[in-house]
Formats: sequence, structure tokens, C-alpha cells
Amino acid sequence: MKLAVSGKGGVGKTTFSGMLIASAALGGHSVIALDADPDANLGSALGLPPDEEITPLSEMNALIKERTGAGESYGGYFKLNPKVDDIPETYAREIGSIRLLVLGGIKAGGDGCICPASALLKALLAHLILGRDDHLIMDMEAGIEHLGRATAQSMDALIVVVTPGPWSIQTAQRVRELAADIKLKKILAVGNHISKNSQLTEIERELGDIPLIGHLPTDERLVEGIVKRNPDGNIEPRAVLLELLPSVQSIYKELEARI
Repeated sequence: MKLAVSGKGGVGKTTFSGMLIASAALGGHSVIALDADPDANLGSALGLPPDEEITPLSEMNALIKERTGAGESYGGYFKLNPKVDDIPETYAREIGSIRLLVLGGIKAGGDGCICPASALLKALLAHLILGRDDHLIMDMEAGIEHLGRATAQSMDALIVVVTPGPWSIQTAQRVRELAADIKLKKILAVGNHISKNSQLTEIERELGDIPLIGHLPTDERLVEGIVKRNPDGNIEPRAVLLELLPSVQSIYKELEARI
């Protein structure tokens, strides 16, 4: 499956993305985890310690120059379709059967023109979505800026994480409008920080025609991460994930049924 996860800041989308990634990996799948949020925290959710920082691809200047043929300054010619098929194996951080890639932010080359870093990331996204059989789970920011029309049409679903209260619902509605503009197939929602059934009823009412496919409770233990690495480098679920795994797997099965 090729999935993107979005939502307003603070709703728990990175933690939920990590749960989906861990669930797929623990189920024996090869998974590419893509951190497309400028405030990159997906590695922490997957058990990487703070001192194991990952350099975002958008900051790998030597790689960008090599693959795009860009010069020292913007304004010259560069390749719009650079070689990217080896990037997951060469530049991803391996966490068991998970390959984690961090995209990073894009600084425009001026006047809205596409820059070499943007060309590399767009080509990589197209390759990951269209050219590979791995599961792809993409943790995005509140918008869908990384997805272009061609790549969005090949994504299986965009999941918006929502919490009780109006603000995250408004973000979900905005994401739905943006997704419709680029013909993204399916927009689905997952409730988070749910403590009572009345909250689910209210969320479903406010979401309108965006299907709510599952929900998760509030659990303070999630700040410690959801998995840990054992001595041989594979991942082990923490106790909190083991307790929540049935709910995550139920969401996963609902996704498979709808896709």
C-alpha cells in the first residue's frame, strides 16, 4: 500500500504513522517510511535515539549536484528526472525491515521556479510510489504540498488524523479540498486522543463525507516511542504498541478493504 498521513500539528499523526509502519514491518512487509514533515520526528517514533540524526535529502548538496547536474547557483540548467532508484538502498536509515528517508524542506530557487533539490525529491517520490513494491507510508505536514498531480493519483489513500475539537476537523476539510484538486483517490480519517464515544459521534458528524475508519485513545507512554531496537538491529514493539496493536491492525484491515 502507498499511504500518506496528514493532519494539524499536535494531533499525533507522526505517532500514528509510526504505528502503521511498525504494524506493517512486524507483519513481515518491507516498508519505506518517508518523513515529509519539516519538523521531522518520525525517526524518534521508530526508536532512533536523539543523537542519531538523519540528514534530510534536501540538504545533501553533493548528492543533489551529482544527480541533477546543477551548478553552484540557481538559474542554470539541471536535470528534471535525475537518477533516484538507488536512493532507498543507499541513503535510507535501516531499522529492521524499515527503510527511513527524511525529505526535508525545500527552498525555492527564486520566483517559484523548481530548484534542483525539489527536482530530486519529486523524482524520488514518483519512483517510490510508481516504481517499487514496498509498502510506503509517508508522514506529511498539515498540507499535501509534497504530492503533485501525477504522484497523488497513484497513492492508495490519504489518512487525516483528527482529534476532538474544531481545529483538526477544519484542517481535514482543507486537506480534502486540496486533495480533490489533484485527483487523490481516497481521503479517510482516524480519530486520536479519544476518551469517550460521544467524541467519536461528534467527529463523524463534523467530518461529513470523510469516512472515519478507526480511532485510538490517549496514552502518555507514546512519548517514549512505540518500538525499540534489539541487539541484532530488528525492532521490538514496546508495551504500549502491543496494547494498541489490535486497534492499529483493525485500521490496517479497514484500509486494505477500502483500497
